[in-house]
Amino acid sequence: MQVNDELLRKHFDFKRNWLTLPEPASAGNPRGDTVSKDRSSLRMHYVDEGVGAPVICVHGNPTWSFYYRDVINALRATHRVIAPDHIGCGLSDKPDDTRYSYTLAQRVADLEALLDHLELHENLSFVVHDWGGMIGLAAALRRRSAVARVVVLNTAAFRNPKGLRLPWPLWFVRNVPWLANPMILGGNAFVRGTLRYGARRPLGAEIAACYRLPYDSWANRRATLRFVQDIPIVSTDASYSLVQWTDEQLDALRAVPMLVCWGRRDFVFDDAFLAEWRTRMPHADVHAFPDAGHLVLEDAREQAIPLISAFVRDARPAVVAKSVAPIGERSTNTDQAVRQHVR
Repeated sequence: MQVNDELLRKHFDFKRNWLTLPEPASAGNPRGDTVSKDRSSLRMHYVDEGVGAPVICVHGNPTWSFYYRDVINALRATHRVIAPDHIGCGLSDKPDDTRYSYTLAQRVADLEALLDHLELHENLSFVVHDWGGMIGLAAALRRRSAVARVVVLNTAAFRNPKGLRLPWPLWFVRNVPWLANPMILGGNAFVRGTLRYGARRPLGAEIAACYRLPYDSWANRRATLRFVQDIPIVSTDASYSLVQWTDEQLDALRAVPMLVCWGRRDFVFDDAFLAEWRTRMPHADVHAFPDAGHLVLEDAREQAIPLISAFVRDARPAVVAKSVAPIGERSTNTDQAVRQHVR
């Protein structure tokens, strides 16, 4: 990947940090889903700015930590803001399939490895978008007593409220691979499509270039395809059990202060998903922006960033989340608990 340092200095001028991921372990995810490939030499990039209570910003597909640049700038004077790039995304390594399992379980394990490496064990605020909702909140539920606040941005942490129905572009990627794969890997179609239709107002040439920057070759676009292929629809899909576990334990976050900033013009995470958040989290402070799309932090920046800043900076003590099922417990006995769990 060719890094345009001048462009990044202008729009993403943060220190670059990398974590070399540890050996895989089944304990790195709540249900013990297989995390078996050797990721021990892979480097995960992350932003780590400011000092104070940690704010964990988890991106989705096909964005990267760049999506959170305004959140980082807004909060780093008072908080420690952590924004990782998933493996295959952003400035992180982009291995082939022989070296990395591009699955939800692996993503959760990676995020937990970073939180453990940084020794982040209390008063955590999570900001999640797109796939970052499932990844970030699965990790949050694993350390629920440490969760102080949650910010939800056009995402889900539950099964599809519309059942088996997928938006046609996602259905196309999953069901017409002979055409979709070369379009995404060769033509960067998923990134280009997201930038064109995910934002309802023009991003500007340089901002769009920053989003495209990590995905500059067939090999470097693998993650954008694997994320779509990993969307679980039926129980036999690889990531279904972990999505189910997260869905079933999500009510444990009902006691945690929650802010929802939602773009209403999102053809994937549409009003059905927003309605599900309202039902599942009736205490949440919900702000829906009628003219914003999937990239809500781009379309509603002027409204959403101040809301997030005020919410995260709220000095009132957060209520500790209630307990979740024992299989999600973080303890020295996790391996044993996983082995004893009958799927």
